[in-house]
Amino acid sequence: MFCYEFEGRRPQVHPEAFVAPTATLIGDVRVEKGASVWYGAVLRADICTIIVREGSNIQDNSVVHGGPDVTVEIGPHATVAHSCVFHGDAIGEKSLLGNMSTVLDGARIGAGTLVAAGALVTPGTEIPDGVLAAGAPAETKKPIEGTGAQFWVETNAPYYAELAKRHREGVEPVGGDLSR
Repeated sequence: MFCYEFEGRRPQVHPEAFVAPTATLIGDVRVEKGASVWYGAVLRADICTIIVREGSNIQDNSVVHGGPDVTVEIGPHATVAHSCVFHGDAIGEKSLLGNMSTVLDGARIGAGTLVAAGALVTPGTEIPDGVLAAGAPAETKKPIEGTGAQFWVETNAPYYAELAKRHREGVEPVGGDLSR
């Protein structure tokens, strides 16, 4: 992993977290027990604080940042999926931000909510608990209880927690000629 101190603030990673070797953490980033930050992800807490709560995951090529003096919180067992931009204030416990979605300044995502892939959550928007939100701009569509969306919200973080353990124990760099 690439970790950088900025103006006296440095990343803190729990020993039972997984941060991929190509992830970048800058400044006041805190990664709690069982959380994971995947390949190519960038968490830049130069002007803010970023807290990745226990069991949550920031997947490949996602970017997390926040405005000046904001605490950005990725809630326990939440997922920021592949290639997302999270510039909001918080994503609630067991929520899932779908692939390539964007959350902008001051926005908050409630607990147990799924923001659909490609959605755009505009500045200051508050998405409530337990719903599916989709579109650009993102709007609440329906409750997720009893839907396929509920399955993804409930199973994604535990799946990634187990996968992170395997990566922490089994990823090894490979050198030399790989053309064979």
